[in-house]
Amino acid sequence: MVNKDSKPNILIIMTDQQRADTIRALGNPIIQTPALDRLVFGGTSFTSAYCPSPVCVASRCSFLLGEYPHQTGTISNTPMPQDRKSLMNFLNDVEYQTHGIGKMHFSPDSKRLWGFESRDFSEEGSDQDHYRDFIDQHGYDYIAATHGERSEFYYIPQPSQLPERLHHTKWVGDKTLDFLDRRDSSRPFFCWTSFIKPHPPFESPVPWNRLYRMIEMDLPYIPPNNDQLLTYWNRLQNRYKYQDQGLDLNLVRVMRAAYYAAISFIDYNVGRILDRLEGEGILDETLILFTSDHGEFLGDYNCYGKRSFLDSAARIPLLVRYPGRFTPNALCDEPVSLVDVLPTCFSVAGIEKQSQHVGTDLAEIASGESDRDGIIGQLGQEETGLYTLITSNFKYIYSAADQKEWLFRRLANRLEERSLVGNPAFAHVLKAYRNRLIAWFRSDGYEQPIDGDQWREFSSTPSIAADPDAEQLFQDGRSVSDRFPKGYSPKIDPMKPRDFGEH
Repeated sequence: MVNKDSKPNILIIMTDQQRADTIRALGNPIIQTPALDRLVFGGTSFTSAYCPSPVCVASRCSFLLGEYPHQTGTISNTPMPQDRKSLMNFLNDVEYQTHGIGKMHFSPDSKRLWGFESRDFSEEGSDQDHYRDFIDQHGYDYIAATHGERSEFYYIPQPSQLPERLHHTKWVGDKTLDFLDRRDSSRPFFCWTSFIKPHPPFESPVPWNRLYRMIEMDLPYIPPNNDQLLTYWNRLQNRYKYQDQGLDLNLVRVMRAAYYAAISFIDYNVGRILDRLEGEGILDETLILFTSDHGEFLGDYNCYGKRSFLDSAARIPLLVRYPGRFTPNALCDEPVSLVDVLPTCFSVAGIEKQSQHVGTDLAEIASGESDRDGIIGQLGQEETGLYTLITSNFKYIYSAADQKEWLFRRLANRLEERSLVGNPAFAHVLKAYRNRLIAWFRSDGYEQPIDGDQWREFSSTPSIAADPDAEQLFQDGRSVSDRFPKGYSPKIDPMKPRDFGEH
């Protein structure tokens, strides 16, 4: 029974880069997710949930501040504001015990508390943090990439160099259970449990890396003329992720199998947490919210990564369980955003929403009490700005880099296939959505992307170098000068041309 006289606990479980269509109970016949299915059956599933920005830092910033990217000022993987009051700060004011576990991606200071009373520090790089200390103490200090090798290997499926008991996914689950063991039971708790996976590299330990096989995986969604749906960001992203020089459908299916394995391993640890809450008799006294910061193309449209408002990259899972306010085994298809998480937590904690908080309590949306119809999103600004307006019926996207618009009818269980821009029957819809999004920005005092009643045109637009080896990134923290083992001096400089003479 829920004690209506006390504040409920709040548990946010977040993954990184998880698509919305990766939950078995919501229609995926291949993936195994018994714990997430348990949340589906015990709570409300928001099947049209979107990230405010399809990158980690901007999306998480909007989640914590309850504001859209143009209001937080964090419109990409750029620094977060340092002087704003976060969700945790507000919960501290009403005596919640606040604790964070795993990836927060607080930029530029990854060790920032930002309202947390305590944190188990761990980010996706290889810098020294609590997880790196844990690995070193168990004799695995020789592993340079504790979360998988990046750079050229970024999308190459790889077995973990760590055993299951030491893998980061298990560590996040263990640390959550540790917090539940030592928490102050005289206060309600707020715990943000944040997994790094299934963000690439797609690496899982034995036996999870063998759970799915290539031959059983579905093919990526590549509709005819799919290149017409891509923006500058997609083309650039494919380049620096080493994925723009050909397609191997078998390799893509291996990627998808490895991606699913990472999710199922997370699911197993979510199940451990749910079992502990139930065993302590506080499952129904805890608002549980499972979500992700953005999606992943995973080969759809011949693309990889995020940085797009197409559903593969921008639509996310959002499951909410709290019997006191959310109907079990219910579906809600109204568009919602991560900006709605803060007011949802405020509602159960008895905190009044402030003027800067733009989201809506998810319980109000699910019950039909809200008349809101529309959410927005943004990535970048100026000549690389990408913007969207999403309602129950349509999705509108504008890319400043391409000086191009897209309009899609939103259809259940269907990824976008063809834009309606240019179809005279939808010209009035296109104009209405363009005007509405521009007016939305203007009403917030955000003039940067607009010029009067139109999108601002910039004198130059970004381009991608023709050389296929240009603009690729190294993300493993190693330069040419330090990539050789200590004390090893090759006689041949690998960065100089070699003269093999005449033969």
